[in-house]
Amino acid sequence: MEKQRTAITQSTNSATLADVLERILDKGLVIAGDIKIKLVDIELLTIQIRLVIASVEKAKEMGMDWWATDKDFNLGLNTAQNADELEAIKKRVEILESKKLV
Repeated sequence: MEKQRTAITQSTNSATLADVLERILDKGLVIAGDIKIKLVDIELLTIQIRLVIASVEKAKEMGMDWWATDKDFNLGLNTAQNADELEAIKKRVEILESKKLV
């Protein structure tokens, strides 16, 4: 009687953490969830959580580029806005000082 040998096969296409992360950033990943707290059918609190994980390029493709227009993330916008505000304040001070002299 001949013994049959069963071959143990191993996957040669294993994914490393770097591969998985690259795929997630390339394709994008959305996690959404809602938390509701109710007491006797009265809704006390609702929290909606939306999390998007993607590369900057993928986010721009999806139309998400809030960091380009948000003054807290873009120091260039802060500088320009501060310069405009400073110029407006200078003009107001000049007007007020000219009224005092009259």
